[in-house]
Amino acid sequence: MELRHLRYFATVAQTCHFGRAAVLLHVAQPALSQAIRQLEAELGAALFTRTTRQVRLTPAGEFLHDEAKRVLGSVDDSVRGVRRIAQGRLGLVRMAFTGTSAFTHLPRIVRVLRRELPDVALEIHTDLLTPAQCDGLRDDSIDLGLLRPPATGEEISVRTIEVEPLVLAVPAHHRLADEPLLAMPDLATESFVLYSNPDSAVNEAVVRRCRQAGFLPHHEHDAPGTAALLALVAAGLGIALVPASARAMPLTGVVFRDVAGAGSVELALAWREHRESALVTSVLDVLGVLFAADRQPVQKAAG
Repeated sequence: MELRHLRYFATVAQTCHFGRAAVLLHVAQPALSQAIRQLEAELGAALFTRTTRQVRLTPAGEFLHDEAKRVLGSVDDSVRGVRRIAQGRLGLVRMAFTGTSAFTHLPRIVRVLRRELPDVALEIHTDLLTPAQCDGLRDDSIDLGLLRPPATGEEISVRTIEVEPLVLAVPAHHRLADEPLLAMPDLATESFVLYSNPDSAVNEAVVRRCRQAGFLPHHEHDAPGTAALLALVAAGLGIALVPASARAMPLTGVVFRDVAGAGSVELALAWREHRESALVTSVLDVLGVLFAADRQPVQKAAG
């Protein structure tokens, strides 16, 4: 049974008129009548009773009409699905977030993707540091990452979306918590809590700024992620320089302070180079518009 014949039959069954059906199908009426006769011969059953005044479905035709609507509906859904996939508008995107970026960017990313790409599902991985994200991109366990450059290894493309200052996290009763002004040399004698991954981009930025201030950070404790790092600070086990987005993770016993000369770290979208994926491209396009809007200068009102 040809799909074309099934569509012809469904249209005649809907209109109960060969002439109107032929117009809707953009075929000649004799060709339509012949196609229906071929279908009836193939099935060994009459599908219509025909008189000079009307066309009606037989019981066999009524059964086939119900089945044809189901089959053709499924075919049409499949065609639409294939087209949405080819256009990058349907599928699953696995996205990872480093440290505090989930607190500051995950909600708005989800909102904009649901609005612009409603048929795209998201699988979220949080608190993955840059090296782990790069490994995930290369082994195809994630599709997109929000990480802190530089990306480790090869085959990773990045697009910077934000430059974020480093701020000081100190225990609430620490001597630096109430100092009016802080600069990097004020931290020279303190014990630092760092990230446990040796390739951490934040660690590299912290060590670089400490060197520029004339000292190396005294490293006493480390943590696998920002939540654990702040918990160690709250426990009084050291201080930490963290991205300013850590302020979105308020923790009893931790005070955040600005520090002159602390520098900054970048936040970037990352994806696998040379991987042709219409879906990833569509998501990148939507997020590119979102973050480009963040960088637009604020227009002051006239007058």
